[in-house]
Formats: sequence, C-alpha cells, structure tokens
Amino acid sequence: MSLLKVIAAFLAVYVAGFALFVATLPARPHVAPTADAIVTLTGGDARLEAAAALFEHGTGKRLLITGVNKTLTKDELKRVANGGPRFQCCADLGYAAEDTYGNAEEAAEWTALHRYKSLIVVTAGYHMPRTLRLFHSLMPGVRLMAYPVEPEGVNMAAWWRPGTLHLLHNEYLKYLASFVMTAVDQHGVEDSKPARTS
Repeated sequence: MSLLKVIAAFLAVYVAGFALFVATLPARPHVAPTADAIVTLTGGDARLEAAAALFEHGTGKRLLITGVNKTLTKDELKRVANGGPRFQCCADLGYAAEDTYGNAEEAAEWTALHRYKSLIVVTAGYHMPRTLRLFHSLMPGVRLMAYPVEPEGVNMAAWWRPGTLHLLHNEYLKYLASFVMTAVDQHGVEDSKPARTS
C-alpha cells in the first residue's frame, strides 16, 4: 500500500471518528436522574446553575464543585450558581484540580470519603465523554449519570460553524488522548499489584 493510501485511510478513519464523536454527544435527560450526590466541573456559569438547581430540588445528598478558583469563596459561588439553603449547608468546594484529570482525582477522593455509589456529573455536553472516561477510570465501581449543559456561545444545532467546530475538534483530540492516559493508569495499577504465587 502506498504512503498516500495509508494517509488517506488514516484521515478517513479520523474524520469518521470525529463525526461519530459529535453524533453521540449526550443530551440532557428529560427527567432529572437520582443519585447519591452531584459533581460539577467549573468552566462556565451554566454548569454551576444546572448543578445547583438539581441540588436545591432535592437531588443528591451533597454537591461537589471541583476545580474552583482559589480566590473564590463559597458565598461568591452561591451567588453565581443561584444556590439556596442546601447549597449553603451541603455544597463542597474543591480547589485542587487544574484540569479534567485533576477533577476526576478530586471527585474520586470526595466520593470515597463519603462512600457514595452513584454520581450525577454536570459539565458541558462536548466535555462529557472525556469527563466520564476519566471519572470511570478512577471510580470503576461508581455509577455515573451524565447531566450535560450547553454553554453560551456553543451552538450544537450548527456545530459545523467555525467557532463550535474548532471547539469540538480540540475536545475530540483531548478525548482520544484520554484513552492513552487511562490505559497508562490501568497498566500502572496492574503493575502495582503483588505477584500471585502458586
């Protein structure tokens, strides 16, 4: 097979994979799911507002907001998210995470601390596949339910337009990279297990 054919085949697979990625992005469920708790990733007011609304309506025992800017206080986030009484008492802020993998680590530690078995994950729809993959890699025994939001400025009804297309393509590259990251993590876990003796 010539080099040009190899490149053409690679591009065809890549484009098909990207099209499948876009076509299978999750939609928000018509009925709010139920779970032990809610985790939302920072990155826009829409995520915070959606998570706080779910929480204030009685979904989940606690809410974790992961990846919070270290300069923000709980009262400031409460105003941004339109939080209410439950937010004041039972929302936890995570300041350690600086990226999506850090969000997964922070959420896994918090989930283990509270012994939760199910989570509603709130983030942007385009960001959800990578988020769920990383969360699942660190919390394989926890049931994860997607609750995606569409941020301002992202028009999924016309995703082929330059701004949204660029955003989705960048996220697709990161999603592909997450497969490598989780495979390396899994390999490390396997290597750390003691050898079995007969």
